[in-house]
Amino acid sequence: MIARLRGKPVASTPEGLVLDVGGVGYLVAATPSAVRRADGADEVTVETYLHVREDAMQLYGFADRAERELFIQLLTVNGIGPKVALAIVSGSPPEDLRRAIVREDTARFQIIPGIGKKTAERIVLELKEKMGDGGPELATVGSSDAHVVARDALVELGYTPADAERALQDTDPELPPEERVRLALKKAA
Repeated sequence: MIARLRGKPVASTPEGLVLDVGGVGYLVAATPSAVRRADGADEVTVETYLHVREDAMQLYGFADRAERELFIQLLTVNGIGPKVALAIVSGSPPEDLRRAIVREDTARFQIIPGIGKKTAERIVLELKEKMGDGGPELATVGSSDAHVVARDALVELGYTPADAERALQDTDPELPPEERVRLALKKAA
């Protein structure tokens, strides 16, 4: 198993990031955060997962261990393959996705292209037990609850869940939900 690569980023293509490691170019399907980290760097370390099938071997790359661990957990969900798992991990920070699972926030997953209601429910159902109560790193669900309240308010006002997430992305997560909604609406106007 190839768990990590450290090398010089030599190209970024639609298929992924190319890392030169000791004269060998590895094509890695990477998350946006891994690609951002590699952009302009002389050397970068990428956490990886090697997915092996009968007809192909594909490397997937992540900015940190938390992204890779969540990716591996998503692969255990029935019907989730590596491309969909990469899309999920690419959509939000791993802590936010773990909080969404613990809080049973299926709407957070439905905004990701290729994830419908049943798949989102399956992700939450199958991974919630593995996450337990979320542990100390997920103990701060208050801001997550406020985010869900703000997103749901924007959806009630006619936004799609994806548009609501984008509108809230630039607001301070520490603000109360009503203030975040007001700022999102003001920015849209």
